[in-house]
Amino acid sequence: MKRPPKAPSITVSDVARQAKVSKATAARVLGGYGRVSKTVRAAVLEAAKALDYRPNELARSMTTGRSGSIGVVVGDIENPFFSLAVRGISDVARLSGINVILANSGEQVEAEKNAIRVLMAKQVDGLIVTPAQSGEIAHLVEIACSACPLALLDRALPDLDVDTVTVDDRDAALRATRILTRAGHTRIAYMTAAVLSGDFRGGESRINTSTVRERILGFLDACQEAGIERAERNIRFGSGRSETSRAAMHGLLQSPDRPTAILASDSVVALELFKTIRECGLHIPQDMSLITFHDADWTSVTTPPITVIDQPVYALGKSVAELLIRRLKGDDRPPERIILPTTIIERMSVAQVPDVITQATA
Repeated sequence: MKRPPKAPSITVSDVARQAKVSKATAARVLGGYGRVSKTVRAAVLEAAKALDYRPNELARSMTTGRSGSIGVVVGDIENPFFSLAVRGISDVARLSGINVILANSGEQVEAEKNAIRVLMAKQVDGLIVTPAQSGEIAHLVEIACSACPLALLDRALPDLDVDTVTVDDRDAALRATRILTRAGHTRIAYMTAAVLSGDFRGGESRINTSTVRERILGFLDACQEAGIERAERNIRFGSGRSETSRAAMHGLLQSPDRPTAILASDSVVALELFKTIRECGLHIPQDMSLITFHDADWTSVTTPPITVIDQPVYALGKSVAELLIRRLKGDDRPPERIILPTTIIERMSVAQVPDVITQATA
């Protein structure tokens, strides 16, 4: 049986002929480089649409020196925070005709280095990275010194002067912890999936992730403000989704001096906490008050709904993509550090501590 003849591919020459312009002009419009008038651009794009023109990416990259793609490296693609941020990046990129290649570091700097190496081999036009840590950044410095534009998402690096979009994590944690202290809580735990060897004991200098460090400092600021002594004893690292972490949560919640309130570093940690609290026969907020970073979908539909620090996650992704694409278009103004505001959505997961308990623990 004979195969049907293959339909001929529509070329730049075909589009140029249809739009009544030169091939070079059509190539500039379709390749997104050079300058043409709005009228000519509209005519070429209309012709391309009418002919169902599909660009040859390899040919275009050889002509323009660009791949038409950007690389994005995030810490954990299973975390809803990063999923929503990537959606913001992708939406902006798509409007500019740019593809997004996503990679996951698993919060490991070696995996981050490998991901960047692969993306650079694919000749991406720019990179957006959520740094796994701030202590080992030579690979990012190398990118920043190259011709490939680099922007940072969610985590700032003081020693790297590139476009960066973050929130004020310290202030957000401070305001959230104040809600708990003003409700009379003095036994407050801060729980994060980040790992730190040994006790905290002022160990912010050993925390290599800026968001983790800033949130802990905000938590401690609020505790100090409320006169809570040795609050660092109640910082719990490694509160992830492993069996070991869950066992540690059970141990904390079943101890005689268990906390009466917890601030969770993200919605993944908070969900594990929510399940563990119930498994221990405790109730929110009667036995345990809970606040978490990130307004994940589940936080508003539980019983009770959870008070959250609402980060503008989609806007974070959108803003960092806009900064990077601006660089791809030749903008050479000094790097920007954008800090987006957060809000606290108060729901029903925080209870006032009875005076008798407050007095007993004072």
